[in-house]
Amino acid sequence: MGSLVGHVLPGFAFLALGLWHLFNNIKLFCLHPNTFTSSLWFPTSKLRHLELYLIMFSSSASISMELFIGPRRHHPFDSDGTIPSNHLRNFEHSSISMSFLVYAVLSLVLDRARPRAAASEGLNMLAAAAAFTQELLTFHFHSTDHMGVEGQYHLILQLIIFVSLLTTLMGIAFPRSFLVSFVRSSSIGFQGAWFIVMGYMLYTPSLIPKGCFIHDEGRHLEVKCSTEEALHRAKSLINIEFSWLFVINTIFVVMLYLILDRVYGENIEYSTINIKEQIKEIGEGKQDIESSKKMNYSTFIQMGKLLGHQDKM
Repeated sequence: MGSLVGHVLPGFAFLALGLWHLFNNIKLFCLHPNTFTSSLWFPTSKLRHLELYLIMFSSSASISMELFIGPRRHHPFDSDGTIPSNHLRNFEHSSISMSFLVYAVLSLVLDRARPRAAASEGLNMLAAAAAFTQELLTFHFHSTDHMGVEGQYHLILQLIIFVSLLTTLMGIAFPRSFLVSFVRSSSIGFQGAWFIVMGYMLYTPSLIPKGCFIHDEGRHLEVKCSTEEALHRAKSLINIEFSWLFVINTIFVVMLYLILDRVYGENIEYSTINIKEQIKEIGEGKQDIESSKKMNYSTFIQMGKLLGHQDKM
């Protein structure tokens, strides 16, 4: 993960997953606002578990890159079988991928086993929360000392991951809350966008802040600044980047909701109108039947009176 590709590829994966969840949660809420229930994965029409398969494939590919393809000797161990210091971060990154692989496998097993619905959704949420917890703790206690410019990027990343973790846990207690699932989906996509920004800003020489440079530490590349003033300026620029990206993300998700509500919300409106018309027709039909019964009853009484009058005569 300590390269441009190592940040951009996971970033695109998180971004695509967040957008997929955001689209489906909004669509589901627009179509079924009264019976909406939050979900962590969404089946497709042709292949039900496609999303879970893609997560498993991406996680497995990430583990392979970190432990077997990336290292020069195509394995992360030293000659005596121990883990060398320069490969500690490879195990840490692969542990994050392993946690998401476990989440996808457990979600698949839970769906096929079909236990009680409430327990299944809760356990699914718990597995996802465990994966986000693993990701958060790994970046917080990283063996690579994230200081300076890189540390500022990772500090903000941890805040975004925490939002994903918090909203996932809240989904267990509030499974019918659209806002919880909306924020969770947005944070997953935003996490991916921030990974992409990190990759380009930390490993593209032309994008390095003034007064800072890329230094080869032997084990990985690191951005260093020549003076404290340059470091302070670089951190301030990172904060500005986050602020602008946060505003863009907020505008995007709200606009996406408005667009999808207009597309799918009309179906609910039309169906509601049809139901109201049917109810109105049924009511009118009942009124016609009741009025007909009243007319028949009054006619019957009049005929009875007429026959009684004839008998007297």
